[in-house]
Amino acid sequence: MKTLDKKYRLPLYFLILLLSAAWIWVSAAPEGSTSAGEIPAPQEGFLAPDFTLETLEGELMTLSELRGSPVLINLWASWCGPCRAEMPAMQRIHEKYGDEFIILAVNATHQDSPNAAAAFVSELGLTFPILLDHDGSVSTQYQLRSLPTSFFVNRDGIIEEVVIGGPMSEALLQTRIESLLEEAP
Repeated sequence: MKTLDKKYRLPLYFLILLLSAAWIWVSAAPEGSTSAGEIPAPQEGFLAPDFTLETLEGELMTLSELRGSPVLINLWASWCGPCRAEMPAMQRIHEKYGDEFIILAVNATHQDSPNAAAAFVSELGLTFPILLDHDGSVSTQYQLRSLPTSFFVNRDGIIEEVVIGGPMSEALLQTRIESLLEEAP
């Protein structure tokens, strides 16, 4: 087989390039057809999966009702050493920011107990919302692999960062919260 003549190579390469560009243009997803992060998934850049859980006081809280405020979702258990170590820093952050930044401490009650969670909260003097995941549905939704696991969620409900393990330091919490609060409402 004879090789291509030099005078045909450049036009052939150009034709291949032109056809490739045309294919990319034709096969591109139409504007508005992608999720733009609106599909819930427990990872950075995706909408935080919604849930409704009961507090220790028996009230119901729904994550999606908190849109407009940055939120920290912290999955924990009373028997977890790193959870115990990071809770005082979370309490100081809660006292500093109040309702400007919402902390939701979701107790993995299916691995713990409501009484143990209540004793833990009382012992540490925690005043932010403590939610009870009785059946493990939130732990499953958020693909919990390790305690504690924390999700920093922006005002639009999009997960900005996931921190697996702990304990988180107050400096780390402060940095992440400041970043979320700086984002335009």
